[in-house]
Amino acid sequence: MNNIMPNNTKEILEKYNIRLDKNKSQNYLVDNNKLENILKNADIQPDETILEIGAGIGTLTIPMAKKAKKVIAIEKDPLIADVLKQRLIREKIDNVELIKGDALKIDYPPFDKVVSNLPYQISSPVTFKLLEYPFKKAVLMYQLEFAKRMQAKPDTHEYSRLTVGLYFRCNAEIIDTLPPQSFIPQPKVNSAVIKLTPKENIDLPPLFDNVIRALFQHRNKKARKALIQSAHELKTDKKQLKKQLNMIDDPLLDEKVFKLTPEEILKITQLIGEIIQ
Repeated sequence: MNNIMPNNTKEILEKYNIRLDKNKSQNYLVDNNKLENILKNADIQPDETILEIGAGIGTLTIPMAKKAKKVIAIEKDPLIADVLKQRLIREKIDNVELIKGDALKIDYPPFDKVVSNLPYQISSPVTFKLLEYPFKKAVLMYQLEFAKRMQAKPDTHEYSRLTVGLYFRCNAEIIDTLPPQSFIPQPKVNSAVIKLTPKENIDLPPLFDNVIRALFQHRNKKARKALIQSAHELKTDKKQLKKQLNMIDDPLLDEKVFKLTPEEILKITQLIGEIIQ
């Protein structure tokens, strides 16, 4: 059975003579069943402000605006942003703040939830940026392989800096998968919708993200060697760090990075914090 429902995306693109660029991750959702599932899981309330990154022509923006107090819609492509603006005017929707700009370069206004069909090419940096902001829930579209990395286990191919970075901050749950046929133009990969629910009382060491970055630049090496080779990520002298680490007899430092659990990486972070005051 074909799940693709009648959708006016193609009609809008033709009306405004827009040719989507797959190189910019401009893959627009045309499956209304999948759209409804995203909105259901977002559970948007009338008093909530929703952040949307990569708003496109408003496939998510418009139905969200009808449920929320406000939608902050960010769109980098000026032509497409203008189309969205015209659609909002035509439909008399006045609770959308449209920001024309690069989501990686601007500060986000306060928001309660983030709901987005993210441009896949910025999935990693935009996810880490979102983690710097307080929010109730995020419902986000990613490539399926990227989504699997968000909830991977140690000693697997998918286990990564992203996995560990999210582990202490959010619960990550894949709530839907989408085939290429759910989009126009069709991407070459399957997609997934992830629900992120922030964990409370997170008090991570200031060095934590730097240590993760340093370790996973050399995920197949032992932790001690990875840290030394990426001393620049820790903003410390390589020779000095090597001398200090070689004086420490800790089995965690002799384990390969991809086998370390998030808890063990946290212990290593605490260790590094003690030696590079």
